[in-house]
Amino acid sequence: MTESQTTPPPAAKQDSAIPPYGQDDTTFQSAGGVEGIRHLVDRFYDIMGSKPEYEKIHRWHPDETESRDKLARFLCGWMGGPRLFREKYGPIAIPKVHAHLNIQSAERDQWLNCMSEALETQDYPESLKAYLREQFKVPAGRIHTVCTRIHGNEGAE
Repeated sequence: MTESQTTPPPAAKQDSAIPPYGQDDTTFQSAGGVEGIRHLVDRFYDIMGSKPEYEKIHRWHPDETESRDKLARFLCGWMGGPRLFREKYGPIAIPKVHAHLNIQSAERDQWLNCMSEALETQDYPESLKAYLREQFKVPAGRIHTVCTRIHGNEGAE
């Protein structure tokens, strides 16, 4: 069994005593901290690499080890935890680093669907899964907007 196939760490349950997701480090803690986020990212890439419907976006990650590390580090900070991406790779502007790719609606939706599938494999409260699905639409939408401006509307790769 590979590390990405192990049981995910338990996630904190959202209740009235916990600040709302998106406040302080509640999302980060509820996702299981660094270990939980790395598990989510591993499942995301495992799913992306195993399903034909995600083949195109999977090809955009030739160094999957580095891609996993970058996404996990980014998500830690994005969810209110430590800014691990910045510590290792420096500052990031998500739309700009993806601008060389022709990410149109189909690719944006593939990424969101793959992440949704990965979320379903996690022992997160349903409220956290729903929150993250909505929140992931924000950077995905920004990336799509920038790429569409650069590459044109729904153009070829």
